[in-house]
Amino acid sequence: MKKIIIGMLVLLMLFTVVGAAAAQSGKYALVVKSAGNPFMEKVREGFENAISEVGGEAIYKAPAEPTVEAQIIMIEQLITQRVDAIAISANDPEALRPALQKAMSRGIKVLSLDSSVNPNSRMVHVNQADPEQIGRVQIQGIAEMIGGEGQIAVLSATSQATNQNLWIDWMKKELEKPEYDNIELVKVAYGDDLRDKSVSETEALLKSYPDLKGIIAPTTVGIAAAGKVLTDRDLVGEVYLTGLGLPSEMAEYIKNGVSPWMYLWNPIDLGYLAGYAAEGLVAEEITGEAGESFTAGDLGEKEVIKAGEGTEIMLGAPFRFDADNIDQWKEVY
Repeated sequence: MKKIIIGMLVLLMLFTVVGAAAAQSGKYALVVKSAGNPFMEKVREGFENAISEVGGEAIYKAPAEPTVEAQIIMIEQLITQRVDAIAISANDPEALRPALQKAMSRGIKVLSLDSSVNPNSRMVHVNQADPEQIGRVQIQGIAEMIGGEGQIAVLSATSQATNQNLWIDWMKKELEKPEYDNIELVKVAYGDDLRDKSVSETEALLKSYPDLKGIIAPTTVGIAAAGKVLTDRDLVGEVYLTGLGLPSEMAEYIKNGVSPWMYLWNPIDLGYLAGYAAEGLVAEEITGEAGESFTAGDLGEKEVIKAGEGTEIMLGAPFRFDADNIDQWKEVY
């Protein structure tokens, strides 16, 4: 009997070792919104760092244009390649559902990050910060800049971007407070996370609304494009800008006063967290159920929490970048 028990324990240990080795040598794919997006390039860096630490192979997919059709094609390719996990920043929360459900039916672990997909299309979402906090803080920022009155506009990414739309919903809820009665949101424009289109949309806002006092751009591509337009038109102190930007791209506009301050989180850490979440799913340390926890490398212990109809893993609160700290951060990302 003793020999049988020992034999069973040995087999169990072997299966555990084999399972861990399989997870560590797996293929982990990251699908982003579009190529040439500086934010997504930093997400990629963090994701690849995490996968390298766990001994896996990172595969990066970035469509030339931010379309859901291009992402679906890439998901189908990854299914054929038999990857172990797919982490995706969605161009559309619903249209990706059939492709992602197909991937999960083939045993592929699916998670979203940055811009989420329908909870039925993934196991967990990796969120950069609380959406309510992100939306409200940007209204609070622009209100302070323009002295609590005047016309403002939002320059977003794509009209289908889950994260952008959720943040904008919270902006509108914040604007319902009595202290913003003298602020008017005149337009939500979409630059599709393309530099040239974001420039054109900024110029169109200035032309259509000559009394515009502020622009919120909750997208790194959009805020940098708007910063250039306002700088080139010498509108410092006349039209204020805030939103979510990369310190390296926004340092000039923070220093010249076009954008007194803006917000973001570390996209490298966001990709890093997504990489470890993917590894946790593949290694079956987590399943995506609320209450689970895992160690995300240098980020330490992270918990899976309830979020609407699904679950998520939160990176942290948005950080304010201004003239006092931009020089130290512009060298980081």
